Amino acid sequence: MNDVPVPRPAAAAPACGCGAAGRFGPTHALILLVAVLGLGSGLFLAGTQLSIVFTLLGGLGAIGAATLTAAGGGRRLVTVLIEAAVRSSAGR
Repeated sequence: MNDVPVPRPAAAAPACGCGAAGRFGPTHALILLVAVLGLGSGLFLAGTQLSIVFTLLGGLGAIGAATLTAAGGGRRLVTVLIEAAVRSSAGR
């Protein structure tokens, strides 16, 4: 075969600058929110029934919640849910 050497990177790639140890942060939440709103709007404009759009987006939310629970040991998700409940009861 060809004996052409393959160039190798000189150093390891820099770490992701997206937060503390790559954890889920506000920027990630905003990206997901925009993606879900875009997907839902696109499906609705394409003529999909609204009940099907809501079912699909609810399923995507459930998959996301299960993934966060599995990755974080469940503590982070529980903390977020409790915080959201407290904020909504306080009227924030």
